[in-house]
Amino acid sequence: MKKMINKPENIVNELLEGFSMAFSDIIKLNDNRIITRATPKAKGKVALVSLGGSGHEPALIGFVGHGMLDATVHGEIFAAPAPNRCVDAIKLADRGAGVLFLVLNHTGDVLTANYTMEMVKKQGLNVRMVLINDDIASGPKEKPEERRGMVGILPVIKIAGAAAESGLSIDEVFDIAQLVTRNTRTLSVGFTIATHPVTGMTISTISENEMIMGMGQHGEAGGNLMAMRSADGTADQMLPQLIEDLGVKAKDQLLVILNGSGATTLMELFIIFRRIRQILEKENIKVIRNKIGEFLTTQEQAGFQMNITKLDAPLIDFWDFHCGAPYFVM
Repeated sequence: MKKMINKPENIVNELLEGFSMAFSDIIKLNDNRIITRATPKAKGKVALVSLGGSGHEPALIGFVGHGMLDATVHGEIFAAPAPNRCVDAIKLADRGAGVLFLVLNHTGDVLTANYTMEMVKKQGLNVRMVLINDDIASGPKEKPEERRGMVGILPVIKIAGAAAESGLSIDEVFDIAQLVTRNTRTLSVGFTIATHPVTGMTISTISENEMIMGMGQHGEAGGNLMAMRSADGTADQMLPQLIEDLGVKAKDQLLVILNGSGATTLMELFIIFRRIRQILEKENIKVIRNKIGEFLTTQEQAGFQMNITKLDAPLIDFWDFHCGAPYFVM
């Protein structure tokens, strides 16, 4: 394993120091590895807070800024932060109108989030939690609580963040976030497994001529191991599963996000996107918005996450709302 780091025990702190130096006009590094907006939003507006382990950059620190997150808490590599730090982040972000707490459905994140919610309730803070569970490979449709959270958190952050910035109430922003969560689906494919940047260890391995469809964010088991396919062949298998699970029909309008996992090139992602457009045009389904790049990565893991989100007129307006975060500007 080749990594450009210094002492392993300093990797997270040095990551956050460098990030805050690079984007000091947009974000601020606080104590306890809490990233907040450099300039807080106006008082009387709902705040958005999230949490997650390090090693997935630009998520989630790259999405703190105007029209998106107000704060996020960074844990150790691939590990959730402690609940008390999340409470601190919520207090820093709160502008007097309540806080929306966005949580990816992973065991550690949910455990931390549940403890956090108990603590803020005792302190009388107005906090609503939304669980992101967009991964169709990790649980049946009728049991969404079993499904992992993946890049589907991005449309939730963007649209709910715009609603909050527009001055809507905590109940309204919560309802919009829940709607987007219900409207978004993700399926991943992996070609190689990432290494832990401190230990150099991997969760599993994938042979040169195989891939895993439905692989978890870190290479967790549960996906389907199959022979490596072409770009078109991979898209041909993934997209129909997403369409069926979300119940997409002709004339529906979609946001499509292709998220590189860390070592997949833009060339490959654009080839995949080309096939997605061909399939959807044939089915008379319109791609009205798209984002292609690296948003939620796992070090040098090769593969990508394919995400679709149904958008109607109000959600389109919120998606198009101006935002300014380090790794998401519109």
